[in-house]
Amino acid sequence: METEERPLKRGWTTGACAAAAAKAACAALLTGEFPDPVEIGLPGGQRVAFALAVNETGDREATAGIVKDAGDDPDVTHGALVKATVRPGAAGSGVTFRRGEGVGLVTRPGLPVAVGEPAINPVPRKMIAESVREAAGEAADIEVEISVPDGAALAPRTLNPRLGILHGISILGTTGVVIPYSCSAWIHSIHRGIDVARAMGLTHVAGSTGNSSEAAVQKFHGLHEVALIDMGDFVGGMLKYVRAHPVPRVTIAGGVAKMTKLAQGMFDVHSKRGAADLDALAALVVQVGGSVELAEAVKGANTVAEAFSMARAAGAPIGDAVAEAAWRTAAPALRGADVELEILVFDREGGLQGRKGFMSVREG
Repeated sequence: METEERPLKRGWTTGACAAAAAKAACAALLTGEFPDPVEIGLPGGQRVAFALAVNETGDREATAGIVKDAGDDPDVTHGALVKATVRPGAAGSGVTFRRGEGVGLVTRPGLPVAVGEPAINPVPRKMIAESVREAAGEAADIEVEISVPDGAALAPRTLNPRLGILHGISILGTTGVVIPYSCSAWIHSIHRGIDVARAMGLTHVAGSTGNSSEAAVQKFHGLHEVALIDMGDFVGGMLKYVRAHPVPRVTIAGGVAKMTKLAQGMFDVHSKRGAADLDALAALVVQVGGSVELAEAVKGANTVAEAFSMARAAGAPIGDAVAEAAWRTAAPALRGADVELEILVFDREGGLQGRKGFMSVREG
């Protein structure tokens, strides 16, 4: 007898947990009562509720804590306690952030948070601020301290130490929702997306590595939403399926780091599969006319994004060269199919950093 597979359970990001904890603590600071469960809004518009694991009040401060549930995702922070302590802020300061125990400190450039700041990414900061304002009003002046008591112990199991984020984990999440990392489930969804696009008669699909690159490629080409394939890190999985189920035009779009990995021969661009080779990227800098000194600086960059920024500032943009090399990696996976392939490289803000235009894989 066949048994029906249980759908993978989604979970909540550290950013969503921090936002909910901050809202509950803020409500208690103002009213003396902790809402439990506490409800917040996610970036996609959903309203979700969280049960409190900690609720404490002190002298002009209140603390709430939520245990992170990552669902079926093998997330190292599953089960971690995410706490928010709130205090009145200086007049006119708005919502401000402090780093508590177990939250990382940014010490190197090239990340989306400035050096010296708590490692609380931009979207979680926005979520926390909006949640606090729900409890205290739009003009609230509130200081929010986020802590994760086990964060320092968990950090070595993340990329934080290599990135120069010290003493703890990062507070992350762009949607508030953790989608379980399942190769088979994700590749299955890629296949179904291509099937639907073909059934609708679409002649162009775009596989993107993440939300930012998906939004950027949609804007760049004005694509129908069905043409957008959330391939995640599985570039090879998408290309293999397209070879057997051709679409006339295929765009592969991603951020500078993941497209650099593709350019260097990686078809699975997840961080667990390996890091981009900065030495090889430095060689590319020289190839496009950059100085030896610039190449040495690129070798020592903290991230690929920082390396791209260095090269751009020095007048040696490497985006087109990365796109060209990525095309040379990807095209053989489509060889024999009647497909034109394009590579687009975007930065975090959706700005185009490199392009290899459409070319038939039969000709390349």
